[in-house]
Amino acid sequence: MGKETGFLELDRRERDYIAPEKRVENYREFAIEPPAEELAAQASRCMNCGIPYCHNGCPVNNIIPDWNHLVYENDWKNALTVLHSTNNFPEFTGRICPAPCEASCTLNLIDQPVTIKSIECAIVDRGWREGWIKPQVPEKQTGKSVAVIGSGPAGLACAQQLARAGHAVTVFEKQDRIGGLLRYGIPDFKMEKHLINRRAVQMEAEGVTFKTSAEVGVEVSFKALQENFDAIVLSGGAEEPRALDIPGAEMAGVRFAMEFLTQQNKRNAGDDEVRAAPRGTLTATGKHVIVIGGGDTGSDCVGTSNRQGAASVTQLEIMPKPPEHEDKALTWPDWPLKLRTSSSHQEGVHRDWSVLTKRVVGDGETVTGLECVRIEWVDGKIQEVPGSEFTLPADLILLAMGFTGPRKRGLLDKAGVSLDGRGNVAADTDSYATSEPGIYACGDMRRGQSLVVWAIREGRQCARAVDEALMGVTELPR
Repeated sequence: MGKETGFLELDRRERDYIAPEKRVENYREFAIEPPAEELAAQASRCMNCGIPYCHNGCPVNNIIPDWNHLVYENDWKNALTVLHSTNNFPEFTGRICPAPCEASCTLNLIDQPVTIKSIECAIVDRGWREGWIKPQVPEKQTGKSVAVIGSGPAGLACAQQLARAGHAVTVFEKQDRIGGLLRYGIPDFKMEKHLINRRAVQMEAEGVTFKTSAEVGVEVSFKALQENFDAIVLSGGAEEPRALDIPGAEMAGVRFAMEFLTQQNKRNAGDDEVRAAPRGTLTATGKHVIVIGGGDTGSDCVGTSNRQGAASVTQLEIMPKPPEHEDKALTWPDWPLKLRTSSSHQEGVHRDWSVLTKRVVGDGETVTGLECVRIEWVDGKIQEVPGSEFTLPADLILLAMGFTGPRKRGLLDKAGVSLDGRGNVAADTDSYATSEPGIYACGDMRRGQSLVVWAIREGRQCARAVDEALMGVTELPR
């Protein structure tokens, strides 16, 4: 597998990036794909470790050693075939997945994991350049029809698998373009949207019909879908943002991260300000910006704020600052808790941990600051540190504190499906069936806020479950 001594001869070398001061001048992707020879050399580092823990680390169970070996052998086309056998959209995960596979790599025991993510991305990007990726049109139609509600990564993966099984699939998307979180939640500098567009073209050729600006439960009758489709898949994501419940949070300068990110993505797509910002323009230009929330969404707000020309950007996190290095003996091969510095952080931000927000300062309309206090965690509970109060200047406060689950208004109210204790649609990971006959759920709408790669996994598994329920048997992979 690979070169037996490759990991002894070569160190890990990640792909390069355009310098921060240059890349903040635009919204284009800034990762630089290494030459094929260098990628093959990095692939050769995939050791014959006996038990490839990277398989378990990857939610879609990518067959990583196999396609690494094929890249090492310069057999890129077959590497693409192996990669696609478990992942419908490796160009998405190759860009925005946090790569739990690399955390699980045996070589991560010495902080030298194989560059799995960059190799994955290079395989699929080459596949598109070479014209190897073509529609997989089913040989025959089953006569069954499926409505997929939501066109994020779970919905797209589910729809593509079902179409390839021969079902007539219609995807309903409430936004004006397909892609869900991929389209309007992920900034273009992390993933440009032509990647979604070309997959949509492929899927249409495979028989998938897309209906945009069609919110089920509002513009589209859920009952009508039940009457006209043999199965319905709920894959609408977890869109209900966690609010900030402190005095002053009702002021106009306190906004949800997704509104901020969506507006900029729509501008990048060519929308005028009326379409991009129906509630009014929301930008960070010249403002002191505070981002509350230390996760990926918060990081995306940092990168976008810097590109818009913010006067300053501060990111606050209520949890303690993680350690810079994990204890391998305790965590490997599981995903470790450690300090992560994103590309957006490298572009400029002040980060602070163990901070609790107390009050938004302003005149009732305009935000001028944010009162905070430092905290300690004692037995899992928050204790404020006496005398540690401080106030940060702020013109714009962006809330990136995660999501509490799917929106209940409209779709779920009309569907009548049972919810679990966390407010997500109740369904297991075998049948993906909800409490209502013929209705299934997958992705963040079922599991709660999670990763794109988990959404793709659930979409694929849900498609298999639906196919088996409709046909009695299924040949779709799990």
